[in-house]
Amino acid sequence: MAIRHRLIERPVADVWAVLADPTCYGDWVVGTSKSSPEAGSWPEVDAAITYTVRLGRWSAQGRTTVRRCEAPNVLELEAESGWLGTARIALEVRPWGRNTLVIIDEHPLRGPAAKLHNTAIDAFVQVRHRSMLARLAEVVDKTSRSEHHRV
Repeated sequence: MAIRHRLIERPVADVWAVLADPTCYGDWVVGTSKSSPEAGSWPEVDAAITYTVRLGRWSAQGRTTVRRCEAPNVLELEAESGWLGTARIALEVRPWGRNTLVIIDEHPLRGPAAKLHNTAIDAFVQVRHRSMLARLAEVVDKTSRSEHHRV
């Protein structure tokens, strides 16, 4: 199981604002870009977004659906990876004093990736999560600072 955490030095409301914005998904999720709403009202259950997945010159469309949302503390997603299947991505957002502790737990859910799941894949996902949580912290910081300048 690939579980990772990061302390983000911003309040829970600032972190949740980024997670609840479907257009920000491509800014913090490693490997994705150009996210946009597809169905429902993100992050309500069954709402979905689409995005572009890029690897060098190769690109494909991806889709992520909300499976559980308890704002502002829990967001669970199912990400579709084409022929590989789907992954469950659970984000827990906890107050930590004036800051926020974000815990991410991801594992393959359906398809070949679920059957081939092993510790080597978890190690790769850990590296991806480290980068993803760093990007989330940057987006939260940038977004919250720009919001405070508008007020």
